[in-house]
Amino acid sequence: MADLPRPAGDPDLVAVARFLAVTHAEGPGERTAVWVQGCTVRCAGCFNPHLWTFRGGQRTPSDALAARVLAANTTGLTLLGGEPFDQAAALAKVAAAVQAAGRSVMTFTGYTTAQLDRAVAAGRGDVAALLAGTDLLVAGPYLADRLDLARPWVGSTNQEFVLLTDRFPHLLDDLTATPDRVEVTVGADGRVEVNGWADLDALDTLLADLGRVPRRS
Repeated sequence: MADLPRPAGDPDLVAVARFLAVTHAEGPGERTAVWVQGCTVRCAGCFNPHLWTFRGGQRTPSDALAARVLAANTTGLTLLGGEPFDQAAALAKVAAAVQAAGRSVMTFTGYTTAQLDRAVAAGRGDVAALLAGTDLLVAGPYLADRLDLARPWVGSTNQEFVLLTDRFPHLLDDLTATPDRVEVTVGADGRVEVNGWADLDALDTLLADLGRVPRRS
């Protein structure tokens, strides 16, 4: 596991693994979700180990990705992965454009807030910029032995919700009252993709009739 985020190879390109125009399972309200390709955290038991490698993904200019997010016309953007802070420079530009349009940004990271603070203190302006472009941060590695069955969107109890702006002033007041959701998408080519959160037994039951192993993001 890396101690600090990896500097992006190209500060203007995002390696996009998956783009979901509309979702109700990846944060508060109706959102657009972007999964990035590449992760140096690599939590044991991760649901998306296929997103660990930095090979693959669609290299997308940050301005083009921001335009695509805004065209979806949802209330905000959720960044997942992979690891968004391993592509902080380009994603910071996307986040800033989304915020400038009056929409919210939620970012998931496997790094702790202490690790991100150390990166900023060490001069990582890209990390500082993505934090500045984030309204709601979910920080910390997934720990398979500390499953969180009470709060939405997260996998383990160590993961921390951090409000970086006043966009969601009351979100933490009734967080446990917000249910988890799972969304299953079947493409025209028969490809099955799952996003959101559910325990494995529930997910197996849900997908039993499909007769195939889905790709989960």
